Amino acid sequence: MGSNAAQLYKRIKEDPELTQSLFRQALQDPQGALKSICDLGISLDLPVTAKEVKAYLSSMDDSDTKQWLMKARGGL
Repeated sequence: MGSNAAQLYKRIKEDPELTQSLFRQALQDPQGALKSICDLGISLDLPVTAKEVKAYLSSMDDSDTKQWLMKARGGL
């Protein structure tokens, strides 16, 4: 499933509206954003666990992702 996290992140990043929506949700409800990401993965047939999402995002060497994580740190 590790590769699913990468594929799912790519799909999210390709959709600016979805990216912004998840970012706003993460600022107010980090755990909810994580659940939304996992639910999205299921709907796109790219199932991921919360642990996989956290591990993948933590391994990213992307300044936008790092900034996103710093703001949403509470739950992610």
